[in-house]
Amino acid sequence: MILLLYGTKEARELLSLLRQNGYDVLVVAATEYGSLLAGREGAAEVVIASPEGGGLDGLLTEKSVRLVVDATHSLSDWLSASFQDLCIKTNLPYIRFERKESDLPEHPLVHAVESWEEAAKKAAEFGNTVFLTTGSNNLELFLRDPALAGKRVVVRVLPESVVIRKCQDLGISPRDIVGLHGPFSTRFNRAIFHAYKADVIVTRDSGRSGGTDTKVAAALALKIPVVVVRRAAREGSGRVYNYRQVLDFVGKIGPLQEGVAHCSRPPQ
Repeated sequence: MILLLYGTKEARELLSLLRQNGYDVLVVAATEYGSLLAGREGAAEVVIASPEGGGLDGLLTEKSVRLVVDATHSLSDWLSASFQDLCIKTNLPYIRFERKESDLPEHPLVHAVESWEEAAKKAAEFGNTVFLTTGSNNLELFLRDPALAGKRVVVRVLPESVVIRKCQDLGISPRDIVGLHGPFSTRFNRAIFHAYKADVIVTRDSGRSGGTDTKVAAALALKIPVVVVRRAAREGSGRVYNYRQVLDFVGKIGPLQEGVAHCSRPPQ
């Protein structure tokens, strides 16, 4: 059994590709929306995980998982980190599917940073309305950062009930919650940023397919500073950059339906 950590367009395409090649795929998603998409794509089974749920190590044993493929967002959160740690602990092969990094323009309004905390502090330097396009996973870090105290924080998140509820529980006003599913064109981003009178845009580097380029282009067109959180690869993670590399790695492991543990490590 292959366990696929789900969270991007590439994850959906990987699921379809693995199934076409005859592999059983167990999907682990962090949201109901992700699980719904995975179910539609024909995953053998879908599990919704949460930071409080636990039991992830038992899942590996129960389902005879022999490989973990991580296709969550490039700036992965607890789900990705948890499985990387588990794979190291159990000596289970793990590969991380990475989108290509964005080719950010050399421009005085573009500020690349290395962490969420740094992003919050940098964004605080550019006015009173901070527009976050980073999703819902790390909202707490922004809303609780002293540097952003008293600032208006607008968030663009998935229009999913649990996500909207989280925003409200964190004290975000309904008028500052933009529930939309991207990615979006430069023109659309520009209209949204202008409508909310954003003073600064914060995004993560999710590559071209994740819409980073159109967000940056829209911000520059409006002469708005944009803070881009670069990717931080965890030490020891095997990384692949295209679907062929995923299939090649899977092929080296051997039959995945037997449930026999394999102890090789992914290439660095």
